[in-house]
Amino acid sequence: MNIAVLKNTGEDTGRKVKLNKDIFGIAPNDHAIYLDVKQYLANQRQGTHKAKERADIVGSTRKIKKQKGSGTARAGSIKSPLFRGGGRAFGPRPRDYSFKLNKKVKILARKSALSYKAKEKCIAVLEDFKLEAPKTKAYLTILSDLSWADKKTLLVLAENNSNIYMSSRNLKKASVTTADRINTYDVVNADILVFFESSIKKVEELLTSKK
Repeated sequence: MNIAVLKNTGEDTGRKVKLNKDIFGIAPNDHAIYLDVKQYLANQRQGTHKAKERADIVGSTRKIKKQKGSGTARAGSIKSPLFRGGGRAFGPRPRDYSFKLNKKVKILARKSALSYKAKEKCIAVLEDFKLEAPKTKAYLTILSDLSWADKKTLLVLAENNSNIYMSSRNLKKASVTTADRINTYDVVNADILVFFESSIKKVEELLTSKK
């Protein structure tokens, strides 16, 4: 599959990039995508939720009424979950939500997500460019020239570029990452997947070398 290389003004450079069919043209595995996205979202959770149970409540431990003869259920502590102000029964406790996922599954998931984007023709390749200073307006102008201002875009760079990253971070629908940090969730979540001309080969190298 060949894709035309565009300038950041939207003009065609006349060059084309050929996408590796072993990465951008495989039969997608939906379950691998599901597992990789699930792991990514699970890793974002802090897991610091905590509710006070009866052992954590400050209060008297005396027996609040006699065991028998009151005509109501027996009660041994004011900190019981049955009383207002008592501890919560089976409340949430701090926990780690992360789980292990095999590297081969993660690679298959990324290839599957990239293949979906290629099949849907949602991949674009831009000629490498630089911004002299971090300016959101400059980056927004580029998106507008390419008719992507109202779409969720993920720009994949060959290496870290702080000016481009800082220019995009205030835009709700624009994301920037590097070839070695690309993940399945970001690919699936983007409407348009944009590669720098230099980053295509790097992504292909990273996904073919890890077997």
